[in-house]
Amino acid sequence: MLINDTRYRSTTFQVIALIGLIFAMGYLVSNLLSNLADAGLNISWRFFGETAGYDINQMPIEYNNQMSHGRASMVGAVNTLIVAFLACVSATVLGVIAGVLRLSNNWVVSKLMAIYVEAFRNVPVLIWILIIFLVMSNVLPQPREFRGDAAASAMWFDMIAFTNRGVYVPRMIMGDLSWLVVATFVLSIAGVFAFRRYARNLLFNTGRLIPTLLPSIGIFIIPTVLVYFILGSPIGLESPELKGFNFKGGLHLRLSLIALWFALAIYTGAFIAENVRAGIQAISHGQTEAAAALGMRPGRIMSLIILPQALRVIVPPLISQYLNITKNSSLAIAVGYMDITGTLGGITLNQTGRAIECILVLMLFYLVISLSISAIMNVYNNAMKLKER
Repeated sequence: MLINDTRYRSTTFQVIALIGLIFAMGYLVSNLLSNLADAGLNISWRFFGETAGYDINQMPIEYNNQMSHGRASMVGAVNTLIVAFLACVSATVLGVIAGVLRLSNNWVVSKLMAIYVEAFRNVPVLIWILIIFLVMSNVLPQPREFRGDAAASAMWFDMIAFTNRGVYVPRMIMGDLSWLVVATFVLSIAGVFAFRRYARNLLFNTGRLIPTLLPSIGIFIIPTVLVYFILGSPIGLESPELKGFNFKGGLHLRLSLIALWFALAIYTGAFIAENVRAGIQAISHGQTEAAAALGMRPGRIMSLIILPQALRVIVPPLISQYLNITKNSSLAIAVGYMDITGTLGGITLNQTGRAIECILVLMLFYLVISLSISAIMNVYNNAMKLKER
C-alpha cells in the first residue's frame, strides 16, 4: 500500500531517500574519521583557546595578540559583517538609482548608466578592488600634508581627513544616558516607517494623498534632538587631530576597508541596476500612461505604482546579489583587510595546522550568514507578493 497507493507513495519515497542520505553521510564521516586516525590525526577544537600571537589592523572589538585564536576569528567575523553590510546598502542604493536612470528619456543619462553597468559588471571584482586601492593610496595626500595653514582647508568640516592611510572621522563618545538617545533614535526610525505605511494605506484606501517628506524628517530628527539636549548631551564627538606623523583620536577607516567596500558596492550595483531595469520593464506601460492621465507626476508614478510592483520581480535576484557580496568579501586578503578568511582561514590555519577544523568553521560561518540573508529577504519577498483571495 505504501508504494501502490498514490496517497502514500510520495511520502514513502521521500522517507527512503532521507534514510539513504543519512546512511551515506554517516559512511562519509566514519570514513573520514577512520582515515584521520590511521594518519595519526584527530579533530580537536582546543586551538581556539590558544594564544593567537598576531595583530589585526582593523579591530571593531577589543583585541590584542595575546588573546586567543577564537577571539581573532571573532574580530575577523565582525570585519566581514561590517563590509558586507556597508556594501549591501551602498550597492542597493546605487543599483536602484542606476537602474531607474537607465530608462531615462534623457539620452546622455541613459547611455552613461549603460556604460557604467557594462564596464563594471564585465571586469572581475578583484581587479576593481586592486584598482580602487591603488588609486586611493597614490592620489590621496599623506598625513603630513595636513600640517600648518593647509590643515583646515584639507579637512572636511574640520573633522574628516582623507589620507593615503585611510579616512579619519569623528568617533562617538557614549555617556551614561546615551542608551536613551539611541533608543529614541531607533524608535524614530520605526516611527518614520509607520507613518509612511499609514500614508500609503490612506492613499490606497481613500485616494487621499498627504505629504510625507517633511513629516518624516520631523519624526526622524525632532524626538532624538529633544532627548539629546534634555539629557544634557550625553553623546560627544572625538575629532581626529594630527599629532606627530599621524592622526590621533577619532575613528580610523583603513584604506583596505574603503577599497573593498567601494569595489563590492560599485561592482554589485551594476548587477542590481540590471535587475531593477528588468523589474520596471516587466510592468505594463499602460499603467504608467493611466497614472499620467490621472495627473500624477513622474516621480510619484515611479514610487507609488511602478516600483512596488517591480519589487516582486527585483527581490528574488537581489537576494543572490547580497549573497555574492558576502562571499566576495573573502577577497579582502588581496588588500590586507583582515576578515574571517584572512584570520581563521589564513593566519590561524597556518599557525595551528588545523586545516579541517578551520575550513569547517569557515564554511559554517558563510553558510549561516547566507541562510540568514535569504531568510530575511524571503520574509520581505512574501510580504510584497500578490495576495490572492
